[in-house]
Amino acid sequence: MKNYPHTASKMHSLETLLPEVERERFLSRRIVFTNGCFDILHRGHIDCLGKAASFGDYLIVGVNTDAGTRRLKGPQRPVNKEGDRLLLLAALEVVDAVILFDEPTPIELIKAIRPDVLAKGGDYNIDTIVGAKEVMGWGGSVEVIPYEQGYSTTGLIEKITRL
Repeated sequence: MKNYPHTASKMHSLETLLPEVERERFLSRRIVFTNGCFDILHRGHIDCLGKAASFGDYLIVGVNTDAGTRRLKGPQRPVNKEGDRLLLLAALEVVDAVILFDEPTPIELIKAIRPDVLAKGGDYNIDTIVGAKEVMGWGGSVEVIPYEQGYSTTGLIEKITRL
């Protein structure tokens, strides 16, 4: 992404992310992980990411690939391609790193990163958050961020299609 050098440094593969995570740990910084599709970035996402960032020092956002988003949300999704979604998230000041994942869940990514904090939106609870058991097992914490009512990608799509 040569047109966006400040965001390109935030976009990672697992091979480039893990050394960054180790550097942050060496500096005694708390690693926070969250994930989602982030198909149409909206206020609810910004609120959730800002709150997630407040739980630590280095926020990593796992992003479902286009194929993964289709599996979760249906054949009409995503609206925005994975590269565009990564770019938008990387442009946010509160986000330190973004990484794509194509698996059905981010569990392998969570196990590789071993975050200090796992954060998810309020439409989940501790029992339904993938990786919660693992993170708590190595002494980390899980934070459920209250859902911002009235803000959802599905709601936005429905509103747009009614126009």
